[in-house]
Amino acid sequence: MSEQILQQKTEQLHNLLSEIRRDYSPVALANSFGAEDMVLTDMIARHYPEIGIFTLDTGRLPQETYDLMQQVKQHYGVTIQAYFPDATAVEDYVTQHGPNGFYESVALRKRCCYIRKVEPLKRALIGKKAWITGMRREQSTTRETLEVSVFDAAHGIHKFNPLCDWTEKEVWDYIKQHDVPYNALHDRFYPSIGCAPCTRAITPGEDIRSGRWWWENPDSKECGLHTNEQK
Repeated sequence: MSEQILQQKTEQLHNLLSEIRRDYSPVALANSFGAEDMVLTDMIARHYPEIGIFTLDTGRLPQETYDLMQQVKQHYGVTIQAYFPDATAVEDYVTQHGPNGFYESVALRKRCCYIRKVEPLKRALIGKKAWITGMRREQSTTRETLEVSVFDAAHGIHKFNPLCDWTEKEVWDYIKQHDVPYNALHDRFYPSIGCAPCTRAITPGEDIRSGRWWWENPDSKECGLHTNEQK
């Protein structure tokens, strides 16, 4: 039964990506190289090359993420556009608050996320009619009401979450079935991977997002990339 459900969801994903390509070009996948994004990368690279792929290189990603970036390029032969934070903004932040100032307060953490993620995303989405993410409802309390399609008011374009109703098991079953490369940190109990200093391994039974910004309240653990959305 689980194989049948995965097959149905895979077909639905094919249909949705086909519709997105047809109706929302130019459109791109925001790839953070987590397991979910690798499912989407695999399908886009093999079947929908007209859909672009970009990544936000914060400058503080784990080495394993950079290794996977290189592996994806070699495995699929695709071009992934990298967007970096503004150098002056990073320099000013580190000068004022230190390289790890984000541990001191939620405000400083969100400011760091804004500089390293939110502002580069704005540049990445210029000229796009829509963007695609790998977010799922299971991932955190802040994503429980996630919809497949929303209007991203912050950027004035449409946003799609094609895997929003996929389970973690379904994601990994797809990866195994299609021999999709994935981040080596997943094998070390890192279900959710972001910047190295803000990500840690979790123990069995913990929430899958508990390794991200673990010093903060789980109800507010987002980086600012996914806000101001309307159904």
